[in-house]
Amino acid sequence: MSSLMALKPSEDIVVSTAEKSWVDSVFNSMTPDQRLGQLFMVAAYSNKDEKHYRELDTLVSRWGIGGLMFLQGGPVRQAKLTNRYQSQARLPLLVAMDAEWGLSMRLDSSMNFAKQMTLGALDDEKYVYLMGREIALKMKRLGVNVSFSPVMDVNVNPANPVIGNRSFGESKEEVTRRGIAYIKGLQDHGIIAVAKHFPGHGDTDTDSHLALPIVPHNLQRLTEVELYPFKKSFDAGVMGVMVAHLYLPKIDSTKNLASTLSYPLVTTLLKEKMKYKGLVFTDALNMKGVSKYYKPGEVDVKALIAGNDILLFSEDVPTATKEIKQALAKGQLQEEEVYQRVRKILHSKYWVGLNRYKPVPMENLQAEIDRPMSKVVQEQLYEHSVTVVQNKNSFLPFRNLDTMNIASVAVGAPADNVFQKTISNYAPVTNFVIPNRLAPDSAFYKIIPQLHDHNVVVVSIHNMNFTASNNFGIGVGTRAFIKFLQERTDKKVVVAVMGNAYSLKFFEGSDYLLCGYEDNAVSQLFVPQVLFGARAATGKLPVTASATFKAGTGVTTAAIDRLKYGVPESVGMDSKKLQQIDNIALEAIAYAATPGCQVLVVKDGTVVFNKSYGHYTYEKETAVTNNTVYDIASITKVGATLQAVMFLKDQGKVKLDEKISTYLPELKGTNKEGLIIRDLLTHHAGLQSTLAHWQKTLDSKKTLNQTFYASTQTDVFPNEVIPGVYSIKSMEDSLWAWTVRSPLLQKKKGEKTFEYKYSDLGFYILKRMSERLLNQPINEFLDQNFYAPLGLSTMGYTPLLKHPREAIAPTEDDNYFRKNLIWGTVHDQGAAMMGGIGGHAGLFSNANDLAILMQMNLQNGSYGGHKYFKTNVVPEFSKKQLAKSRRGLGWDKPEADGNGPTSDMASLSTFGHTGFTGTCTWVDPENKLIYVFLSNRVYPDAGNTKLVKYNIRTRIHDVVYRSIVPKT
Repeated sequence: MSSLMALKPSEDIVVSTAEKSWVDSVFNSMTPDQRLGQLFMVAAYSNKDEKHYRELDTLVSRWGIGGLMFLQGGPVRQAKLTNRYQSQARLPLLVAMDAEWGLSMRLDSSMNFAKQMTLGALDDEKYVYLMGREIALKMKRLGVNVSFSPVMDVNVNPANPVIGNRSFGESKEEVTRRGIAYIKGLQDHGIIAVAKHFPGHGDTDTDSHLALPIVPHNLQRLTEVELYPFKKSFDAGVMGVMVAHLYLPKIDSTKNLASTLSYPLVTTLLKEKMKYKGLVFTDALNMKGVSKYYKPGEVDVKALIAGNDILLFSEDVPTATKEIKQALAKGQLQEEEVYQRVRKILHSKYWVGLNRYKPVPMENLQAEIDRPMSKVVQEQLYEHSVTVVQNKNSFLPFRNLDTMNIASVAVGAPADNVFQKTISNYAPVTNFVIPNRLAPDSAFYKIIPQLHDHNVVVVSIHNMNFTASNNFGIGVGTRAFIKFLQERTDKKVVVAVMGNAYSLKFFEGSDYLLCGYEDNAVSQLFVPQVLFGARAATGKLPVTASATFKAGTGVTTAAIDRLKYGVPESVGMDSKKLQQIDNIALEAIAYAATPGCQVLVVKDGTVVFNKSYGHYTYEKETAVTNNTVYDIASITKVGATLQAVMFLKDQGKVKLDEKISTYLPELKGTNKEGLIIRDLLTHHAGLQSTLAHWQKTLDSKKTLNQTFYASTQTDVFPNEVIPGVYSIKSMEDSLWAWTVRSPLLQKKKGEKTFEYKYSDLGFYILKRMSERLLNQPINEFLDQNFYAPLGLSTMGYTPLLKHPREAIAPTEDDNYFRKNLIWGTVHDQGAAMMGGIGGHAGLFSNANDLAILMQMNLQNGSYGGHKYFKTNVVPEFSKKQLAKSRRGLGWDKPEADGNGPTSDMASLSTFGHTGFTGTCTWVDPENKLIYVFLSNRVYPDAGNTKLVKYNIRTRIHDVVYRSIVPKT
């Protein structure tokens, strides 16, 4: 590698013997016309027709152009054309792209990184370096050698129509730091960086694509501000610089002469005074800033006379070549100077490896360009840029979710937007969408009455533009709506601007204001995470939006241990391996093991996989979504009753080695009197596995006995078994009496304790004990003390009271007890008889809410800034209790020798539970891993055992473990 990369402006180019030899050999073998051809870099498109491609064939083969700048198209098409053009080139072409925020700036099927103003908000420029690295690796894989980035313009003019969010900001120091980080990220990985737009395009109010902007500053001002980042980037070794189309009358007063064509600016200032030795590119010569005043060919000659090395986007190479030769003949250009520029270009080609040129390999091209690590960097950029601009009384992040009734109003977004999906992962949220960002006042007035019961309103503004003259696309109706809520109601109004930071000037009256800088799926994922404290806010405004919101403004907020959402690689997992879950889930559906399912994976507190498959039923009428609510069956034992028991133990109200009759005196004198709570929790209490209490409530015709059931809900028959069937108020007392009178199992001869026998009855008893000690129904206690504070919008008993039936997956087509399709009420018969609230069954949830509850347990009761348990109660309950049983206290666990309910790769610290309806959740503290699988395998027949037969849940669990990348 030559020393070009580390070149200082005051130094001459020092190169290796091999490099010098190659450059000399190539140069000496070229004809004069071939040498001139190296000066041209022509625009190329991979989305045009064969006519365009043949025109470029001719420019490459006949006119020997030195390079191509690719614009619109796609990666695979571009790579094929690159190989085509390179195969016709006598000397390999220098291939460039204008990819400031990644290949997606020009190509479809490509991911975007953040724009530079977003990067300007970052708390650490190391992320800019990482972005530069990722872009460089993608470019190299695509056969690209030059990136026309970074933008080193200091954007001091809020009305700038062409730079704006393409600048790092208004601080020359911050622009410099981030620009150099970007340059190093590119050049450390083999891509020539080109700093632009020299001498500085930041203080203009005209688009140079359309006209010639005027910069009125003198050299002193330019040196103090605009030139500062360029000088520092030269010192840092940037290998290229692009000269802007600007009119600087204090530097060159020639009328209508763009800086690109100015000798005083390009040669005197850039090359002589600033001693820049790298490649000097013109900005595109088809832009109106120059093409309006000079014809093709003429503009090329003027650019060379000014001192540029490479003529970018030359519109007529044959004419330009002819004009250049005439200029040489007339002495307007000196051959020695032109050839020195050709040599500089050859040195650059050597540096990027074109002396060892190989065609772009087409195999796995798209997959390798879409390297998963890029998504990690992408997420880091948006996460660390989110800026909390105003935060009165530290209201953000949201903490007391049980006191909040949140509404989200997304202006300018489609109904199915990521922002509102993400917000809804954290709390019950009522979502409103106004798709038209310029909607009239009437569209907002319709919403206002519906916000009456909400005390927090999050207004997110989407689909903005970057034009100050158009108010950045924010309509008058939007601003009036926000102002009304702020001034005429007592609601806390949180405004999230998903666009240009300059637009913050419209919201100076906001007590709670955030800027996400851009509006895409990733930014929409991360701003809500900051709102709820899953991620900290560390961003600072890179520009001054108003007298109140100056550059550097930014309130740091803390992360408070809520679930994050991100890509698997961000926590050391392999997304490609996780995709194998798709095959197993689809296999389960194809084999009719279940009509549909949800699978969720959490690693290190981050949800890295949350996907739904199939339909509610085999009739395939309703697709399962991540919001679908499932009957989670026996997971109720740990998700409901055990939470209450752990709470009581944590509060010192229960002793595990005490007799249950201590807390339930009515058991004295029964065979249950001496049962120990610890034994109930470990299923060693000698209880029957289950009792078919429901059969006692049928008449001689095997239909529902009217003594126990009615078709109308009344005070006497209050408990909904299914819609249209209600059980008698005394039903729970009857069930309790039948449970108390049930016989115990026989102890083995010589044994003092009962053998392990999994039992629902223990949780009938534990529920009753909990309610007695809490002096409250267990469903109310859990809602008030766990589910509402945790923000669980789907978890709870009796889901039809909160959700439409269509949001819930049906379970069994019951033809023996309720004689109906069970849809929205609990599948378990015993829990159904009590109105759906059982200690062993009755809980409903989606995968996300169950994961939140499990994460709280993984964190030993700490979540969202609250402590649900004060002592180490979860580790105590989740550890293995007896040598002869795998069980913890209430929690199920892996088998030490394998063949248990979990993956054999799960650590022995793992705890969780399974459910009869085809559900499971497992928490692995050692690996900080949570796995949730929800399904309705009992539809339409509870006798369907294919989920177990094909080992679906455990095989998916295996995939989760195999996807963890070993630490080196």
